Amino acid sequence: MRIGVLTGGGDAPGLNAAIRAIVKRCEKYGFEVVGIKYGWAGMLKPETLELEYENVKDVVGIGGTILKTSRTNPLKTPGGIKTVAKTFKDLRLDALIAIGGDDTLSVAKALSDSGMNVVGVPKTIDNDVSETDATIGFDTAVNTAMHIIESLRDMAESHERIVVVEIMGRHAGWIALHSGLAAGADLILIPEEPFKIEDVVKFVEKKMASGQKSLVIAVAEGAVIADYKGLVTKDTSVDQFGHVRLGGIGEFLAKEIENATGIETRAVTPAHIIRGGPPTAFDRMMATRYGIAAVDLVKGGKFGLMVALKAGEIVTVPLSKALSKMKNINK
Repeated sequence: MRIGVLTGGGDAPGLNAAIRAIVKRCEKYGFEVVGIKYGWAGMLKPETLELEYENVKDVVGIGGTILKTSRTNPLKTPGGIKTVAKTFKDLRLDALIAIGGDDTLSVAKALSDSGMNVVGVPKTIDNDVSETDATIGFDTAVNTAMHIIESLRDMAESHERIVVVEIMGRHAGWIALHSGLAAGADLILIPEEPFKIEDVVKFVEKKMASGQKSLVIAVAEGAVIADYKGLVTKDTSVDQFGHVRLGGIGEFLAKEIENATGIETRAVTPAHIIRGGPPTAFDRMMATRYGIAAVDLVKGGKFGLMVALKAGEIVTVPLSKALSKMKNINK
């Protein structure tokens, strides 16, 4: 049996651990593994890498993805599904394992619906894929963001100023919430709970009036300002999945706070820093378990499914169910 594997969308720590596990499991069963480079782009214009365990055994602790990635969407390309199907046939693949978030997995579902043998593995630092307790990269992103917030809190205390930290999180505030709580941020603003600038200002003034000399505010990049049209963005361009480039809400909020209170307020945006670096032990272990489970699904002839984590156990769910809704924070 010959299995293809690709990583799509944003990079995330733990991807290489999943790839390594897939190759190792396939070796046990005598399967060949073909790495598809650059996500779905590598299925539109074939670019591959033959994967053997000897060549990937040491990648478990490396961040990013050795297969590279892109945000290419075959569904937006004329004849995209037919092209992918042809590549699937030309590469003599029996199955394809797609590792990614809701965008990558939505393509996987469409291909599965067209008759292709596809299995999904959930990956996104945002942790917003439904039907799983955690996605590859989330734990590492939270820990990295936590340490950044802690460092900025020390700086804020030394200078007696306010710091607004903008954390990644487009539609769900999982990273901002978990890292903010873990680091002891004074205020956390997330997409699930729209806020008013005046309420933030009142919060700051109340804290300062009580004698507090510094504050740290964690805000998700997709946090929603009530009565403000749309999201705060860098520009209006969108990627092939229709996503606008977010960013800037931290700087916007910092200026509003400083103008209203007269207190020095700085904005810091770690941005892609929290995507990189070595994955945590949790992400390495979970990604390894996901990779093993994905290959076992292929071996069992079970397709159109996604592996998932539920209460510590690895389970499988239909891709259709996993993509039926976004996993937001329960208020």
